[in-house]
Amino acid sequence: MRIKSRLQRSPGLVVLLVMTIALAMASAGCSESRSTVSTFTPTAPISLPSDAESNERAIRFLEERVKRDRDDFIAYNKLAEFYLQRLRETGAVSYVNLALEASRASLSAMPPEMNKAGLAVLAQAEFAAHEFVSARNHATRLAELDKGKSYPYQILGDALTELGDYDAAGRVYADMERLGGGASVETRLARAALLHGKRDEAVRHFTTALQIALTSSAPQREATAWIHWQLGEVEFLTGRYAAAEQHYRDALAVFPNYYRALAGVGRSRAALGDIDGAVENYERAVQILPDPSFIAALGDLYRLSGRESEAAKQYQLVEQIQKLNLANGVLYNRQLAMFHADHDLNVKSAYAEAMKEYETRKDVYGSDAVAWTALKAGRIKEAQTAISETLRFGTTDPKLYYHAGMIALANGDRTAARDNLNRALTMSPQFDPIQSANARKALDTLAGEGTGE
Repeated sequence: MRIKSRLQRSPGLVVLLVMTIALAMASAGCSESRSTVSTFTPTAPISLPSDAESNERAIRFLEERVKRDRDDFIAYNKLAEFYLQRLRETGAVSYVNLALEASRASLSAMPPEMNKAGLAVLAQAEFAAHEFVSARNHATRLAELDKGKSYPYQILGDALTELGDYDAAGRVYADMERLGGGASVETRLARAALLHGKRDEAVRHFTTALQIALTSSAPQREATAWIHWQLGEVEFLTGRYAAAEQHYRDALAVFPNYYRALAGVGRSRAALGDIDGAVENYERAVQILPDPSFIAALGDLYRLSGRESEAAKQYQLVEQIQKLNLANGVLYNRQLAMFHADHDLNVKSAYAEAMKEYETRKDVYGSDAVAWTALKAGRIKEAQTAISETLRFGTTDPKLYYHAGMIALANGDRTAARDNLNRALTMSPQFDPIQSANARKALDTLAGEGTGE
């Protein structure tokens, strides 16, 4: 097995990045929103140094080392860990395959019974590749081999969550908490709270995780920025856009040009009415990472700005990503299915893709994807069944209730349609520049029809 030069990795991704940069247009400038509705009191974030350069040197060293010694499983393990760190920092999917390659080489050189680190990094790489069943199985084996340690339960719980086995994930996270997991436990408790509609509890856990991360002996830049970003996500989902933007900007203060936070600032600016500022930040985000959800959002903003030709280019780029996705894996299947449903494009194939993924990945967002694509494909009964599954926990996300409202409307249930659309807009009035406007139009239509059922 040979670790390839990073100049040879994923040429499709390189082409895609070049295309994105070529299509991204310069913003007309960022104007400040006049909205001042916020209860958030910002605190100064701690700037953390970048270790990207030293990590790149370490990667080059380790790549040369495993070329000379194909049995150096420790070097393979460290190499896979660095690849995964670079994946988290950059979002570049080429690192996923490299991490899988290195971890599998490690386990070929030394079996898991004597190489628990190799098994751990393989499970993490499989999780990053959306191979959740394999990640679950390998994490289960790891928990058997390294009893009394918390880290196998972190990987296992995450895989179970993505597969929609929430009861089992809860038990695993309880074991992890009992064994001591620090910030890792707090972030997972926060996400479980959001799943069950407990916004304040989620904020409390994320805040605790941030405190733990910052007071550790060696705070990690990407991990700290990620928690800031997650706090921003909670605030955005519950309509606190100025507070959300502050968290995103805190993430950028910790980790400049962090792609998640740039996109977060973009959607906060859009929610606050600053379309130019939103475009500027999304353009920066897609230049760093051509994520289809970022590109689609940028296209929507161009459309709202009357820049139809530029919007069309972004939508075409999403279609190009779909072709690359079919060739290279399934990382973007759900995002692409939702893009097509949102824009009424290729709705039958979008439904088929959502159903295919839901065969194994039965989380609430998987059932939501099935519901939304089924509605657009004209399969109302399937949409009703799937959206009922989606809403069973009361998850904190306005889009879920928007989808439920539109499905109810298509089914002729005006009461449920009004209730769910109102809930979505009450939770976050500007949850999406186009879809929130569609929700208001639907409510206006219902109001015009009167209250008769």
